[in-house]
Formats: sequence, C-alpha cells, structure tokens
Amino acid sequence: MSITFVPSSSAFWLDGKGVSYAFFINDLGCAEHLYFGAQIPHADLRYARTSGAQSTLTSPPGKDGAESYQNVPPEIAFFGTGDYREPCVQIETAQGDRLCELLYRSYEILKEKPPIPGMPSLRGGETLKLCLADPVNGFEADLYYTVYDDASVIARRVVYRNGGTQPIALRRAYSFSLPLPDMCREALTLHGAWAKERQPERIPLHHGVVSVDSKRTSSSATLHPFLAILTPGTTETSGTAIGFSLVYSSSFVLKAEGNPDGTALVTGGIQDFDFRWTLAPGEEFAAPECVIAYSDEGLGAMSRAYHDAYREHLISPRAAHAVRPLLINNWEGTQFSFDLEKLKAIVDGVVGTGIDTFVLDDGWFGKREDDTTGLGDWVVNEKKLVGGLRAISEYVHEKGMRFGLWFEPEMVSEDSDLFRAHPDYAIGVPDRPRCYSRHQFVLDLTRKEVRDTIVESVNRILHENRIEYVKWDFNRNVTESFSFGRAPGEQQQFAHRYALGLYDLCERIIRANPDIFFEGCAGGGARFDPAMLSYFAQIWTSDDTDAEERTKIQYGTSLVYPLSAMSCHVSDCPNQQTGRTVPLATRAVIAHLGATGYELDASRFTDEDRAETARQIREYRACQRLILNGDLYRIDDPHTGGFFTVSVVSKDKSEAILVCYRRFGSVNNPIKRVYMAGLDPARTYRVAELGLTLPGAVLMRRGLVPAYPDGDFTAVVYHFTAC
Repeated sequence: MSITFVPSSSAFWLDGKGVSYAFFINDLGCAEHLYFGAQIPHADLRYARTSGAQSTLTSPPGKDGAESYQNVPPEIAFFGTGDYREPCVQIETAQGDRLCELLYRSYEILKEKPPIPGMPSLRGGETLKLCLADPVNGFEADLYYTVYDDASVIARRVVYRNGGTQPIALRRAYSFSLPLPDMCREALTLHGAWAKERQPERIPLHHGVVSVDSKRTSSSATLHPFLAILTPGTTETSGTAIGFSLVYSSSFVLKAEGNPDGTALVTGGIQDFDFRWTLAPGEEFAAPECVIAYSDEGLGAMSRAYHDAYREHLISPRAAHAVRPLLINNWEGTQFSFDLEKLKAIVDGVVGTGIDTFVLDDGWFGKREDDTTGLGDWVVNEKKLVGGLRAISEYVHEKGMRFGLWFEPEMVSEDSDLFRAHPDYAIGVPDRPRCYSRHQFVLDLTRKEVRDTIVESVNRILHENRIEYVKWDFNRNVTESFSFGRAPGEQQQFAHRYALGLYDLCERIIRANPDIFFEGCAGGGARFDPAMLSYFAQIWTSDDTDAEERTKIQYGTSLVYPLSAMSCHVSDCPNQQTGRTVPLATRAVIAHLGATGYELDASRFTDEDRAETARQIREYRACQRLILNGDLYRIDDPHTGGFFTVSVVSKDKSEAILVCYRRFGSVNNPIKRVYMAGLDPARTYRVAELGLTLPGAVLMRRGLVPAYPDGDFTAVVYHFTAC
C-alpha cells in the first residue's frame, strides 16, 4: 500500500491490494485521470492520452485555443466552463451564477484517513488529500483518496468549502467522479421492493445517463446505493467489474454516462433533487464516502473485495469476526398476541437446543396491541407483561440465555402519549395533513430536542433492564421532508440532515451501550447499506423468510456484503409471506448462510422438532466462524436457473463448505454437476459426506454430483478439510 507523487510528470500514484490508480495535474491545472485497474509499474501514462472529439469544443475560461475540459477525463467534473458531462458539483454564487472551475492548489499524504465528522466511513488506510480551488470565487474542494493493503478498493470522498467572501449555495455535492476509457460495458444494479430486496439487474450502458437513485430519505429497498460497471459478458470468474458502493443511508444517486467520444463517466453521492445547502464564508460540507472496488476476475472477486473491506474497516472490530448471538425471535410465532406465559413457553421450547438468545419483538410497550398505537411510548405495558420486562428477562436468564428487545426509535404513532404532547416532533408541514404509512409517522431527527427525547427514553429501558441484544427497526419512508425546526431557506437540507441526525442517534444509543449487540432492520432490508453496517454488525436481510425466496435475496445481497452482515432466520411453514412449505432442513441450510436464528412459535415444538433444531445448531456452530469470516464463491445463480450453489472457504484454504440447493425435483433428473470453487488446487481435501480424499484441483475441475434428497426445495451440504 503506497501513495506516490512523481514531480517529473506531476502524477499521483495510489497502489493498494492488486490495484493501481493514477492521475496527474495537466497544463490547465486540472486533475486529469490516467488509470484505474490491476496493479501496474509506475510509468508516464500521458502517452496514452487522446484528444477526443474535435467538433464544437469550448476552450477553458480565458484560454482561447487551449484544450477543452470536455476532452479531459476529470477527477472531479465541474459545471459551466465547457464540460457538458454530469458534474460532480454545482454551486450558485450570491450573484446567481453557477460557474465553477476547480484547479490544483496543493496536496498532502496522510498516513491514516481522517474520519468524516458526523458520518460513517471506512477506517484507516493511507490517504491522499488533493486540494483544489476556483480562482475567481474562492470555492474549494478537497478530494480524499484512500488505499488498503488488504482489500482491492479505493475509498473516495470530497469536502467542499467556501473560501470566498460571499455565501455560496451547493446545489449538487457528489462524492467522486471516475472516468472510464470506454462505454462498451454493462451496468449492474440492485433493485427490489419490500420482501424482494437487492435483485440484480444488468443493462447495457448507452449514450446518455444510466441512473439509480432514492428520494425516500433512506437507502431504500427499491434501488440500492450500489452500481457496478462490467465489461460485456462478465461472469462470476471472468471479466472486469468496477463497483461503486455509497456509505450513506439517505436519498442518493449514482450515474454512469456514455459520452459521444466512446468514453464513460461515473459519479454520484447525495441526491441533488430537492437539495440546496448554503455555505457562509469559511464553512465546509463533507460528502459521504464511496467505496470503489476493482476486479479483473469477475463479479466474485469484486464481491470478496467488498467483503474484506467492510469486515476489516467498517463493521465494528468488536463484532466483525466474533461469534454472533444465535437467537429465537417471537414475531412470526406470536406477532402482537402474547403475554408473559406465552413468552415463557417459547423460551422453554428451545432450552437445550443451543439457542442462546431470546428476542422479544414488537408489542411490549405503550398501548401496543396492533400497529396503530404506541410507537414513541417506550414504557413497558405491564398489563400485557405482568412484572414488566424484568419478569421475562429474569426468566430468560434463569434458562441460561440472553435477552433481546425490539425498538423502532425513529417512529411515532398518532395514538401515543408522545404525539399528543409533541405533535410537531413528527415530520410534517404546517396546515397540511400528514401521509400515513403503516399507520405511523416519522420523527424529525433533524432536531436535537427530538433526538434527545428518543435517546433518553430508549436508554432508560436499556439501563433499567438486563438486555444484551437490540433489534432496531425502521418501517416506513419519509414523505413530507419538512422540519418545524428549520427556516424556509433550509428545508432542502432535510434529507441529509435526517441522515446526520440518524448517525447521531446511533452514536448516542449504540455507542453508549457497548455491551449490547445491535441488529439493524428496516421493514426487512430497506436500509441495508454500508453506513448502517458501521453501527449494526448484522442487518435483517428481508422480512421474506421463505427459503426459496431468500436464495435470491441473499445472492443479490452478497454482491456487496459479507455473509456475516446478513441476519437470516429459520421460520415456520407454511411461510407467512409466500404460503410455501419448504422442508425444515432446507430452511436451516439457507438461513445458516449468515448470522442465523429462528423465528417461530417454539412452544409448539415436538420432541422431533427440538431434536432437529439442536442438530442444525450443532452443525452451524461447527462451521460458524468459517461462514462469518470465510471467502464466498457464488457458483449457481438462482435468478437464472433452478439451482443455488455457493462455497465458503477459509482464508488459509484449510476448510470449506459447499451448499447446494435444488428448486424442483423431477422424474429421471438430468445430471447436475457442481464444480467446487476457492480451494487450493495443490492441496488434498477430505470430503466428509463422500468419505473420500481428493485433490483440490480435481474437486474444482472434475467436480461432484450433489445427492439431493427427493422432492422440491431440497438442499445438501458438503464439508471439506485439508489433509
């Protein structure tokens, strides 16, 4: 890992694990991109510059006949001076002009990346700080580049500053620009909906802009803050993949633009629709970080680069590699219909199975008998829970288990004491009725007094009771985007200020309770993003717990996130979301590809159910560290065929598992051969289920034929140990 400046060519080189990134300061004073790809020796790459299109070009300001900015591959694209591509930044001065020309001023090489005040980002890594400024209005931009020696990623972000004497309004404040040498590529995005999160979609780049975005004040289930640019025909194991993953939890946009000269430009960050942020002289604005991954060995290597970066530099070090709680959650077993005796019966049902945590979900507080009341009133409903939380917590601990609790801190019900006392705490516009979603409103996290109220009420519950686990939910999107606490000219700051308020809330609750394990949730996986991972070591992947559907959801999620980030539960059948019945053994196999748990009414367990659950948990415990820390190799894509197959291999390649799932059985099934992935071809492996010892090269090139059980929705797991 190194960052180097070469004075003879005014070039900067950033070298990380298997990657190089290079740009130089050209004669215009502009930071011009040269290269991003597999690691190469340092050379003067200016020889490969091209003049681009020659018609109707505009010279830079005051430099008639000089090279047009339109032909410069920019490290940061700006607006109004002859470059007509998507700008990374747009400003508006006090006199109303929107021009910006960001030219080189200085640089600094930092041994470790500084954090972003008030926002999550990757930790550590040698960092280049490139300082640019507009020579007329004093507007400044500091570009940050960070490289890592243990992950093939570059972290990019920008800090914008008003270095002038008059106010400047930011109308767009993206995080990066990255030119690509050609547009003959594909874009891969992750779309979805509630219970259908992160479904991969590939489309060709074209002349013009391909864009994914959210206007929901959350990263959303609909379009994910991720974009990958691929060479045509890229597969899991071949082709070039460049990923862009935004470390942000509010409204966002990512864009890839195909240009007339055949090149492309990728940019993005905070959603600029309905955005305006005024900077007084001396004030600055920090954009969120974008983590850019490179692979010339297909999508699989790109994903593993993200998995390594997020495990090592984003997820809390206390939890990143730790064994996770293995829980039972009562929601699908009871929903709101429970009392103390019912909860005790569920706990009794799993005693001796290996489950170590009981999580009490929605319905324990206020007057919460359904989803129309009580949110915001974080006071125990002792009519429902006789003896309060202490009674169920003590019972759980007496059984040798830990106790967990559900909250939805950002929400309020209209029928609640909090709303009656402070209706202005809910997001809304004066004299306009509010939009309902799930019968509830969103609290205005842009206001400190609202956050103070949430922190006080939630922390009181956490401090007065013995609680080791919290599930933090977020079940609706923001609508009105207006704060009673902001002046009219500041209302277009709302979406970003909500994100800053959310991060402050997480810091004050999660960081204040370091002995509690926090899991994120957003109506399932609607806020499953890197920023949330910095607070929640695992996130509820989807409310859809059907094993068949989960193969697709977990497959798409794994394009960016490690298995350790995915919370996956074994639920009851027929499944509550799809009505499908899948064998219990298969449900466990799929749910065990992550941080696992169970979500059903264990009070109805038979002796056989309890024995089967105990067997499943023993098997999971035996390979839990491998699943949470190993390298993932996707083999069969459930979106394109009837099979879902993955292998997980330890970093030292001494052990591995192969998980094989078949959607439908049939008479006289065709042979389905699986080629193991990720093993050391020079080592020999014992395959426990086959009773064979075989070379890694044979297992990967000759493969094996899984022995699926009869019937539909069946799965088989093979374990490999190096001899």
